[in-house]
Amino acid sequence: MTTQRCGWCSDDPIYVAYHDQEWGVANRNEQHLFEMLCLEGQQAGLSWITVLKKREHYRRHFFNHPIETIAALSDAALDEKCLDAGLIRHIGKLKAIRDNAIAWQNMRAQNIDMVNWLWDFVEQKTIENDVEHYQHAPAQTELSLKMSKTLKKNGFKFVGPTTCYAFMQAVGMVNDHENNCHSK
Repeated sequence: MTTQRCGWCSDDPIYVAYHDQEWGVANRNEQHLFEMLCLEGQQAGLSWITVLKKREHYRRHFFNHPIETIAALSDAALDEKCLDAGLIRHIGKLKAIRDNAIAWQNMRAQNIDMVNWLWDFVEQKTIENDVEHYQHAPAQTELSLKMSKTLKKNGFKFVGPTTCYAFMQAVGMVNDHENNCHSK
């Protein structure tokens, strides 16, 4: 018997694992939330599978390290990383990871619990959407627009409303699995 998945999920093992084990699953791990917010920004203009295939490389360069370490990266270090084909070689996107780490730290310095702060956008619970077909799911919502504006105001980069909605889907703030998907 074939397992029914969302229509966007190909049979690529990386995609299947991401769909089945991560996408739409509520996650409140600070390091993971930071990683996903940044990775969604890396996707801008590209397919998500491109980012997923480079994810382990991003982890080695960035996300296996404390946010403080990422925030301290120099422009020269980022220029060097931009030469690595294992990453998306867009200096603006790579600098955004560092800038987002700085913004994250600045908010922490104001005694803001970033996990709760992000989850407050959905009142601390997953929004369960009725999705007949993935193409009917929104690309952005009023909540993702609000999140985007608030993040930008706090110094975050590559966090437009579509990126924020994809982030919300990725970390389970919203569940947009298709109604007939086994993960629903």
